[in-house]
Amino acid sequence: MPGRRGEAFLRHAKRFQEVVAEAGKLYLCGAEGQQQGLELFDREWKNIEAGQSWVEAQVGGNDEAARVCLAYADVGGYLIALRLDPQERIRWLKPALVAARYLKRRDGEGSALGDLGTAYKELGEPRRAIEFYEQWLVIAREISDRRGEGQALSNLGGVYVDLGKSRRATEFFERALAIAREIGDKRLQGNTLVTLSCAYVDMDDPWRVIESCEQALPIFRDIRDRRGEGACLFNLGVAYYHQRAPRRATEFFERALVIAREISDRRGESNALVRLGLAYTILGETHRAIESHEQALEIARQLKDPRSEGDALFNMSLALDMSGKRAQAVAHAEAALRIFEQIEDSYTETVHKQLTEWQGEQSV
Repeated sequence: MPGRRGEAFLRHAKRFQEVVAEAGKLYLCGAEGQQQGLELFDREWKNIEAGQSWVEAQVGGNDEAARVCLAYADVGGYLIALRLDPQERIRWLKPALVAARYLKRRDGEGSALGDLGTAYKELGEPRRAIEFYEQWLVIAREISDRRGEGQALSNLGGVYVDLGKSRRATEFFERALAIAREIGDKRLQGNTLVTLSCAYVDMDDPWRVIESCEQALPIFRDIRDRRGEGACLFNLGVAYYHQRAPRRATEFFERALVIAREISDRRGESNALVRLGLAYTILGETHRAIESHEQALEIARQLKDPRSEGDALFNMSLALDMSGKRAQAVAHAEAALRIFEQIEDSYTETVHKQLTEWQGEQSV
């Protein structure tokens, strides 16, 4: 858009890209800063959205607009992940990828590919996520971006955990950890350790879950990363749940839930509610369990997160069955199975087995 009007739009876009950058910096400064960063982002959201939309439309014909478009996605990473659902993030990230390629910014191209991979992972498209992460990995190695290489490896590990290939996932995590320690990147080290603990959950190895989380927890506290701290507490709860210690597990899930709500991490809130519901089911508190799962299901649908939606549906089915509501339990489990089959989730077999068991009991 030429002329003074176009210049005014560009100034507006640049101004609110700087606001996103300021909010992002605040978010990385500990609990108080995280809240301030989120409040700033939310307060200026309409202006931020307008600025990003304008530069998105100019990509390919305006170098300055392309730089600003790329910066919106780059500096807003953590906040975008918390505030936008995967489809909305993809809408931001695709033009950022175009801008990076137009500007021949290989670092920006790698970052955009990695963020697109994460968005598709959350949408329940693991194969597509792997494609983006593998492209990011190639670029990171080409430009000697050791942190990007480590993060791409760690993210690939996370997708393979979701696909039920946790032993393969650990190979990626070990390589990512080696890089994180080599370059002294505490955030990458903590993130990789906590994702590695998810692989150990899948491998039914609670002691190694605890070991990984106990290494990661002081790292996150040292760098004042409340989201990472919440993820560690959550996985510790999972470990104790698998050790048949539901009371101890609920303590960790409740602490993780407090943090998720404190920093407005809706995905973390949904996950904590699902696991609390499971613990309440084991404790025989089925009313509280169903209530927790209903809250989690509502959040998962708002986030358009199929994996979390499937988790909430299936785990609610277990509580419903314990409450003597078998027909409702079967309906919820069948809905979960359809989701898990569609996204190739490792939980598909578990849900199918439970449905087969229930159907067998009904035929007797």
